[in-house]
Amino acid sequence: MKDNMFTSPEPWEKWETKLVVYSILTGIAGLIVLGILINWLIL
Repeated sequence: MKDNMFTSPEPWEKWETKLVVYSILTGIAGLIVLGILINWLIL
């Protein structure tokens, strides 16, 4: 019996793609801001 879970994935909706991209960009921006604040206030 062939498992169909990984062979034909469901296509993403447009809002799902935006959600992933904005989440990654928010995470990167947060790392930059927190890195600057830690460097300025603690080090």
